[in-house]
Amino acid sequence: MTKGLEIYDLLLDVTGDNKAVVEDFLVGLTWTYCRSEATGLCMTSELRDRSFDWPGSIKDQSIGKLASLITDWHAMKSSMAMAAINSVVNTNLPDNSNILSPESNSANLAVLNHFLPHIINKQSVVIGRYPGLEALQKEHSLQVVEINPGPNDLPAQAVEYVLPNAEWVFLTGTSIANKTFPRLMELSKNATVVLMGPSVPWLEELSEFGVDFLAGVTVQDEQRLRQVIAEGGGVNIFNDSVRYFVADLGQKTLTHTKEKIAAVVKKRDLLKEEMSVWYKDTNNGSFPKATELIALDEELSFLDSKYKQMWDVRNL
Repeated sequence: MTKGLEIYDLLLDVTGDNKAVVEDFLVGLTWTYCRSEATGLCMTSELRDRSFDWPGSIKDQSIGKLASLITDWHAMKSSMAMAAINSVVNTNLPDNSNILSPESNSANLAVLNHFLPHIINKQSVVIGRYPGLEALQKEHSLQVVEINPGPNDLPAQAVEYVLPNAEWVFLTGTSIANKTFPRLMELSKNATVVLMGPSVPWLEELSEFGVDFLAGVTVQDEQRLRQVIAEGGGVNIFNDSVRYFVADLGQKTLTHTKEKIAAVVKKRDLLKEEMSVWYKDTNNGSFPKATELIALDEELSFLDSKYKQMWDVRNL
């Protein structure tokens, strides 16, 4: 398995044998819509081309065939694939899901409003400029990273500098389709990560990649959703078509982290035994694997801190 591709291997694994076909497909200005076993959404790529060769051929395709495009570097194809994947993955809400009641004037910000008590005085980074975010940004220490930055945004390259120091990261699910997810998650390893938006696949296995909370959407009015998307809607879908939910992957994440801690401790203890024997039998120089042992101590310290942080978040 090639490093960085694990998330895409997972998506292909969960869709590869699926026999569902595309019943309805729509590429709106903001959202791409796919209907098969359920409704799948993904943010539409900004790529525009009047010479695309696939229009008129998507309906009745197998989901597996369309899903295979998730590894394609063509932005439109990968966003279409993500919608198709979500149409078979997003059938039942994950365990421990909490459907959010949106405020009438900021329904698309329901997730951020939900987590506000947790991020007070925390270094928090939001990937993507969400409409209406300005009000929250004024009241809280929110850094916003945007590919097309405005006056209050950081440019995309800023992630290399701000994410390693962030305590909370709100990451758009579109990052999976546009291939930035692996690097953004690597940079966010010290943070509590909320993967959010209509593009989010409801997979608890995302905890293994470091995701702490899933914040996807569940459809409330299918017909209305399709109409709004067809008519060029963006944040309008949050008014009455979909509702945000939050699912805590915490137990899986905590368990996964505990397993990693145990594995590192075991490896470190074996190395310490080896060092003890080496010094007993040798009087010259330093232990050849001293650097490796120091690295294990540093990794263990990081994992312990990560575990404590995750525990504290869930016991606020």
